[in-house]
Amino acid sequence: MDLRFGDSKPTDEERAAIDTLLGPPESSWEGADRSDADLRWARGGREARERRDLLLPGLHAVNDRIGWISEGALDYLCRRLTVPPAEAYGVATFYAMFSVKPRPATVLHVCTDLACAAAGASELCAGVEARLGLGSGVSVERSPCLGLCERAPATLAIKAGDPVRTAVSAPATVERAVLAASAPDSAPEEPPAALAVPQAGRAGREELVLLSRVGVVDPVSLDDYRAHGGYTALRQAFAIGPAGVIREVTDAGLVGRGGAAFPTGRKWQATASQPDRPHYLVCNADESEPGTFKDRVVMEGDPYSLVEAMTIAGYAVGAHKGYLYLRGEYPRALERMEHAIGQARARGLLGDDVLGQGYAFDIEIRRGAGAYICGEETALFNSIEGYRGEPRSKPPFPVEKGLFGKPTAENNVETLINVLPILTMGSQAYAAIGTGKSTGPKLFCVSGSVDRPGIYELPFGATLGELLDLAGVRKRLRAVLLGGAAGGFVRPDELDIPLTFEGTREAGTTLGSGVVLAFDDTVPLPRLLLRIAEFFRDESCGQCVPCRVGTVRQEEALHRIVDRTGAAAASDIALLREVGRAMKDASICGLGQTAWNAVESAIDRLGAYE
Repeated sequence: MDLRFGDSKPTDEERAAIDTLLGPPESSWEGADRSDADLRWARGGREARERRDLLLPGLHAVNDRIGWISEGALDYLCRRLTVPPAEAYGVATFYAMFSVKPRPATVLHVCTDLACAAAGASELCAGVEARLGLGSGVSVERSPCLGLCERAPATLAIKAGDPVRTAVSAPATVERAVLAASAPDSAPEEPPAALAVPQAGRAGREELVLLSRVGVVDPVSLDDYRAHGGYTALRQAFAIGPAGVIREVTDAGLVGRGGAAFPTGRKWQATASQPDRPHYLVCNADESEPGTFKDRVVMEGDPYSLVEAMTIAGYAVGAHKGYLYLRGEYPRALERMEHAIGQARARGLLGDDVLGQGYAFDIEIRRGAGAYICGEETALFNSIEGYRGEPRSKPPFPVEKGLFGKPTAENNVETLINVLPILTMGSQAYAAIGTGKSTGPKLFCVSGSVDRPGIYELPFGATLGELLDLAGVRKRLRAVLLGGAAGGFVRPDELDIPLTFEGTREAGTTLGSGVVLAFDDTVPLPRLLLRIAEFFRDESCGQCVPCRVGTVRQEEALHRIVDRTGAAAASDIALLREVGRAMKDASICGLGQTAWNAVESAIDRLGAYE
């Protein structure tokens, strides 16, 4: 292994940031001053390599403290972990939130994705860039979705230091965004998570299951959570045992809410039955699909529910360690989850003896750093392990060889919190909600041209029209995007589509993660399609040729036809279809396989370029 360490040295601040995470180096082999003993033998190599998974937290530590990652800091981190610098550089440059080039300590991320684009993100960007020009000490970066779609347009300011400071502005104006970037500590406080749940203030609150505590409990109070039914489900889990939990989840018909709709009970049973040890549980809270923000609202408004649900899932699959992979763009969710995990650990609800039942389980948070592809489960595993977040080939599947090569159950936030009502109300009562094939309640992220954007909880089987009636469509509806950028468009005369996995499939579209983006006739559809193509071009990991090349060709073709219609665009539309089929058939993972979906549906269902 050729480490290729350079001569660059870290600054005292960079060294302190890394040492705070890893502890002081024990020898010159890890970056300390050389002693006579170090000349006699090498030590620490194997132990350091076994800590490769701390590479991503180490990059975060430097980026948070300094604002960018210098060659000296990267070199020192690599010495500490015995990682080849070339590999670490490949990891550092993989993530959009990191920079390996000097930049100001303050970075203002301005969302330019679908919901924000429809709400005037272009004008906001132009105004902010004009106000914060060269010499302002602020770097303005156009960003993919920040997960604040219900308050679009949105910005996120990050000011490096010890500690790092963040400020969200949403809905943002030029003045609010500039204030957030210039003085994060003086920026107005974010509104409570309950404001993202329109049903919380309406007569429908008593029908809420998954969101029943948002806006009711104090999200930082463990006692308040327990007073409203918290940890009842975990006690029931201990009463019926791991096999009983899996049986209840299976009988309830719970399927994954991230879009794949794989039966959760089957996944848990397959993981639990593996003889290889240890087993791991991973919660995927890296919801980067444009238009998705449900997991953020849950983590901000009811964080202990996720801690309890992860503990139950870990118990069921025989895991003693859980990882919560959380979006780097969610500072308040990170703060709430860190507090909730700390409180649960202090009160014996995590740790060596959970609730005195002799079961050991703990949760570690790992922050993402701006990579949509890490929403794919195997890419997420690579990210945690300290590698580039590139998907792995399957088989073997994660239930056999997942995180660190061990059996792993991976679920997203919404899937996990559904386990709580399954255990408290019983599998039969839960299965009675929704339809025979799509059971239980579902969270929908509604944004765009509606009066009341936010998270809506409805039983599976409600129609798209019923959901939009709750949200209140503004002006004349032009189209609805289901499933986000990886989903598909439907027409205003198709609002009777039932919101179930099988119903949307029969209608030739997809439910995906529950994104519902409404666009009125003032929104320029060709520009939206071009933004979707730009998104997939940027977010492709580049590992496989069909996706790496196809997303670029798709964007190029849309650029050529964005101002043309009819016969002039026919050849490029034919090219788009050919490229789209190649990506769908030959890409390694779901990113390339779905990158053509929205464009195809806009052409075929909406006549976007006629």
